[in-house]
Amino acid sequence: MELKDFTIPFIGLKEGKHQFDYQIDNSFFELFDFDEFNAATIQVELEFLKKQTMLELAFSASGTVNVNCDLTNEPYEQAVKGSLDLIVKFGHEYNDENEEILIIPHGEYQINVAQYIYEMIVLAIPSKRVHPGIADGTLQSEILEKLEELQPGTEKKETEEDIDPRWDTLKKLLTDNK
Repeated sequence: MELKDFTIPFIGLKEGKHQFDYQIDNSFFELFDFDEFNAATIQVELEFLKKQTMLELAFSASGTVNVNCDLTNEPYEQAVKGSLDLIVKFGHEYNDENEEILIIPHGEYQINVAQYIYEMIVLAIPSKRVHPGIADGTLQSEILEKLEELQPGTEKKETEEDIDPRWDTLKKLLTDNK
């Protein structure tokens, strides 16, 4: 997969709607040096509307990425759904400061949509990745067991034998001051 695979030469397209479909996998993210996904299977559809004075692009993505859980580091499939609308206008010089409007110079004859697909997918992933097995209790993991064991409020009650005798002297100080 190469970035040029995402270049659309719109000069040769008739006015009206055009459909472009892309299958996104990890090789796509490697183009951006992005390696947070173990694997990716995402279908991206682009509805490309060519008008006389502008272009309207409507991206939609759905699929899954395999990521590691932030709590347990266990890999799991994270569902991905995303959409992005972009208006492309023609002007004196290139300007992409507005997220929803791209201005490209007059005379430009193609547009590369890879960056927009990349951003749409990455932003569709939750910032905190939690394995669904944690919420429903089905995930069995050593790390999860250790986290539960170390959770505050779950420590075992100390028995008399577990208490260091040196604390008795300090406790006596507390009761003597009353």
